[in-house]
Amino acid sequence: MKPILTIAMTLIVSGSFAQLKPVAYQDGQQQLKGLVISPAKATQKKAGVLILPAWKGIDNTAKESAEKLAGLGYYAFVADIYGEGHYPKDAKEAGQQSGYYKKNVAAYQQRIKLALQQLIKAGADPARIVVIGYCFGGTGALEAARADFPVKGVVSIHGGLAQYAGERAVNPIHTKVLVLHGADDPSMTNEQVLGFQQEMRTAKADWQMIEYANAVHAFTDREAGNDNSKGAAYNELASKRSWKHMLLFFDEILAN
Repeated sequence: MKPILTIAMTLIVSGSFAQLKPVAYQDGQQQLKGLVISPAKATQKKAGVLILPAWKGIDNTAKESAEKLAGLGYYAFVADIYGEGHYPKDAKEAGQQSGYYKKNVAAYQQRIKLALQQLIKAGADPARIVVIGYCFGGTGALEAARADFPVKGVVSIHGGLAQYAGERAVNPIHTKVLVLHGADDPSMTNEQVLGFQQEMRTAKADWQMIEYANAVHAFTDREAGNDNSKGAAYNELASKRSWKHMLLFFDEILAN
């Protein structure tokens, strides 16, 4: 894989830039509006990445990730989980909206499935797709694995690890799982972390979990401030490391 800087310079010289474009789609009567971006030069395998945003909906972190991935040759689609008329205006509403989908897992999985279809329509090879998610979206990435969606892998980035809908039967997980977690994230108790790890063992999953020192929740979000005592804060080193670890994971699972 070419270094990111080399790819960026190639795009500048050629005058070709990938751009995010809105995509309207539906879940029944509910109108959804995601974002798609096609690479100026796709990977040989036409791999695609579905991005599930954090609890406030499509944000700058999700958009920037899509743009960077397109620069590396991936098709990317940013999912709209909430739909028009239901976008949170503040943290309280974000908690209510995300809480609904955590408890109503089937509805969350349905919105993820519809977004996957849009990614494939954009040109991604359905046999070479990865689902990634931030915070609430990280919970969604794990739910895609639990639902046995036909994807090559899932990546949960400072995401919720617990099965919020209550105790469920643990079924085999066939896709590969990567969890990128802040070692000091107060939103996840040690019990929840250990419970997730036991779930992965019971599911006989191929899973990895990497924890970053001095990182709390939302460590990839530049808009989260830098005060760890608030429980959510940006950590530049953890953010850079997690991006590299994710790309290494992509290299492994999309190699064949």
